[in-house]
Amino acid sequence: MIRDSTARAHLDVACHINVMSADAVPGHLSMALRSLVEAGYSRIVLPPLNPATVDDAALARVFAQHEIAPITIAGGQAGGADVSSEDPAERAAGAALLRSIVDLTASLGGDQMNGVPYGPFGPPSGPTTPAAFERSAREVGAVADYASEHGITMTFEVLNRYETSLVNTATQAVEYVEMSGSDHLRIHLDTFHMAVEEADISEAIRTAMPLLGYLELGQSGRGMLSTGAVDIPEVVRSALDDGYEGRWGVEAFSRSVLTDPVADMLAIWRAPYDDGIELAADAMRVIQRGWASSIAGRRAQRLSRGVSV
Repeated sequence: MIRDSTARAHLDVACHINVMSADAVPGHLSMALRSLVEAGYSRIVLPPLNPATVDDAALARVFAQHEIAPITIAGGQAGGADVSSEDPAERAAGAALLRSIVDLTASLGGDQMNGVPYGPFGPPSGPTTPAAFERSAREVGAVADYASEHGITMTFEVLNRYETSLVNTATQAVEYVEMSGSDHLRIHLDTFHMAVEEADISEAIRTAMPLLGYLELGQSGRGMLSTGAVDIPEVVRSALDDGYEGRWGVEAFSRSVLTDPVADMLAIWRAPYDDGIELAADAMRVIQRGWASSIAGRRAQRLSRGVSV
C-alpha cells in the first residue's frame, strides 16, 4: 500500500482568503471551492454573515456538494451589543447575537465558529479593565457551552494591540478561558498577530496548547505565506513536534480582492496578491515544507518509501 506523506493528507487545514463575499451567490462559489479542495483544504472560513439575510440552506448545499466544511466568524461586537459592557441589556444583546451565529453555523453544516466574540473590533481607546475582561469571559463562556450543545466548537482569536486591548497574548487567552468558567471555549492563535505581540511564537503556542483549537498561519505583510518575516515552515514544524494535533488555518488579505469598506476596516492598503487560489496553493506548499521537516512528517515519508521505523 502506498502511503501519502504530504501535509494535505495528514493536516486539517482551512482557508480564509476572501474567495467569497458576504453577499455571494452560492453558484459563484463552486469554482473557488473546487480549487480549494483540489489544493488540499478541507474547510473554508467564511466572512462575517448576517443570519437574518443569508440563504443558509443554499450555502449548505454548495458546501456539501464540494465536501468542504464551513467555519463561521463572529464579528466584533458593536451597536448596543457587547458582552464586555457594563450595561446588562447590551451584554444580553451581545450574547444573543453570538448564539444566532452558532445557530447559523449549525444550519450551514459547520462544527466550528471563530472570530472576535469578546468585544468591539478596531483601534481601542484605552486598556480593558479587569471588570470588562471578566464580564466578557463569563458571557462568551456561556455561549461556548451553548455551542457545544449544538456540536460546535467556539474559538476566540487573539488579536494585536491595534485591533483590541482585551486579549493580545497567549497567556492572556489562557486567563480568559479560565475566567470564562467554560470547559468548551478554545483559543485561536494567528502568527500575524503573534509576530507583533509575542517574544517567541513557538513558546506562545506551547502556552496555549492545552486549550488551542485553531492555529492560523498569516504572514507579516498579509500576503503569500512564502514571502514575509514569519518563518511559517518553522512554526509548523515546531507546533507539530510539540504535539499540536488541532486544526490549521491560512489567512491573507489583499485590497484587490476586498471591498473598500472591508479593506479599510482591516487597514489593507496594498495588494500583495491578486489571485486567491494561487495564494492558497502557495500556502499549502509552505505548510508541506514545515510538515516534511517535522517528526511526524519525516516518519510518514519513511513509511511511504517502505522504510521501517
